[in-house]
Amino acid sequence: MKPYRVIVTTVLSALAGATVLVPAVLSSPAQATPPTPGPIVKLWSWNWNSVARECTDVLGPAGFGAVQVSPPNDSMSKGGTVWWDIYQPARYTLTSKFGNEAAFKNMIDACHAAGVKVHADAVINHMTGQGSTSYGGYTFGKYDYPGLYSAADFHSPTCVINGSDYTNDGGRVQNCELVGLADLDTGSNHVRDQIAGYLNRLTSLGVDGFRIDAAKHINPADLSAIKSRLNGSPYIHQEVIQGNGEAISPSQYTGIGDVHEFVYGRKLKEQFGGGQIKNLQSFGQSWGLSVPSDKAVVFLDNHDTERNGSTMNYKNGDAYRLANVFMLAWPYGAARVYSGFAWGNSEAGPPSAGGGFVTDANCGNGQWTCFHRQMTGMARFNRVVDGAPVANWYDNGNNVIAFSRGNKGWVAINNEGSSVTRTFTTGLPAGTYANAAGSGSVTVGSGGTASVTVPARGAVAVHTGAVGPGPTPTPTVTPTADPGQVATTFNANATTTWGQNVFVVGDVAALGAWNPANAVPLSSASYPVWKGTVNLPGGTAISYKYIKKNPNGSVTWESDPNRSFTTPSGGTATRNDSWR
Repeated sequence: MKPYRVIVTTVLSALAGATVLVPAVLSSPAQATPPTPGPIVKLWSWNWNSVARECTDVLGPAGFGAVQVSPPNDSMSKGGTVWWDIYQPARYTLTSKFGNEAAFKNMIDACHAAGVKVHADAVINHMTGQGSTSYGGYTFGKYDYPGLYSAADFHSPTCVINGSDYTNDGGRVQNCELVGLADLDTGSNHVRDQIAGYLNRLTSLGVDGFRIDAAKHINPADLSAIKSRLNGSPYIHQEVIQGNGEAISPSQYTGIGDVHEFVYGRKLKEQFGGGQIKNLQSFGQSWGLSVPSDKAVVFLDNHDTERNGSTMNYKNGDAYRLANVFMLAWPYGAARVYSGFAWGNSEAGPPSAGGGFVTDANCGNGQWTCFHRQMTGMARFNRVVDGAPVANWYDNGNNVIAFSRGNKGWVAINNEGSSVTRTFTTGLPAGTYANAAGSGSVTVGSGGTASVTVPARGAVAVHTGAVGPGPTPTPTVTPTADPGQVATTFNANATTTWGQNVFVVGDVAALGAWNPANAVPLSSASYPVWKGTVNLPGGTAISYKYIKKNPNGSVTWESDPNRSFTTPSGGTATRNDSWR
């Protein structure tokens, strides 16, 4: 057996070209619909505590529909040195390097409370290829998992998939070992029952859907039989990678659930990475995409493709960001935004401690990409324009495009090196709209036109969901400071849900004397930054906090401690804060 370092390098190319010999697909329970409105976000290798916090603070308020998390089961342990050990299951208990079952359940509850569904990565094609100890302290062998599987539960005689099998022998792709990983006999009723029992355990905890890892290596009839054993109708999306010249296509799995559209990211890399985005006017299945829109989960990259070079990734900067803006604005498939951790060594694991257990994600230390936070405005755009057709297309013959989604939203994307200013037809009602893809706003006239400057390597996107995720606009008031007082501007970066508004309250009368009923309203015109200016006594120590007033009349306070500062003796002051 080759050293696993070599095997893992092989798996990236193998997964990019894997295939399955497909018999007729058996009938199975109805497929749940995708998590619309709102896109999916994949928080890859984030621990459960971090996902819970992100659902509450960012994903829910931004309008993301679902979060896809990493495999929650116990796996072979490499002590945190690599990322791929989580794709070698040791057993189905919830003792992964991301947290225990209690933390997993707390995460689900927090995400649901924020209006975000949870999808779990399900590794059910195989078990391990090496190692003997799991993160949960379980001891196992490659074909021996006490209390779960024995040698009789794996395909026999054993064989390893060869590169030529993908075009010449789909049966070996189904029944042989993917890069030496012990291949489960998913035709066995015992194996099917064990897998279904695990997935049903996850749905009993609240999991709403599954990303089926390496689905291409499982006979579709076996997947259908496993699905028939599931409780309810969880949303299923499958990793079935399109390979050139193969007998098997992703479309042969659509009777089981939706399919990951790998061609999508490859095509957008061609256009945003050196082509002409004007060509995207016709972007769709005619471009060679493997499944139709209503069966596709689309994305720019995932944890494999960002490392194997087949797609763009966070290191591509503006081009990657603009391609994601396009994905969230264009009507094809269920869009999924990706965030993982920063990497130089493509095999290195996420930040960890204590034997490889993943530490909390920190979006400020450079170790986590947190790219989805750049797409919070576009997540709301995606939600608002759902179902509206493309109209009012414009391009400059090169790398500037614009289009509307009916009369619900409009976007302009500039993948060139200088800004563009012109009058666009937006299709929107007259009004002023905040830019969901950056800063500033757009004023649309009575004829639906607007004069807009689109920054170099930038985008402008506006929608009829008004400013941000639906707060009630409040006017900006700029008082003139009285003698002895200081005009103090509060700028609070805070995401909100529909109907929420942000206020500032503090220990002086001008800030409501800590009474939420008398708190000072802040304007959402520059959402997600809420702004307001208040006259405060000069030369005075001030304590304050931000609060959110909810549609039901309740109040949400930001966390302790109180904020504090001392006003100058005269002039003006500014406080720039982020909700905590």
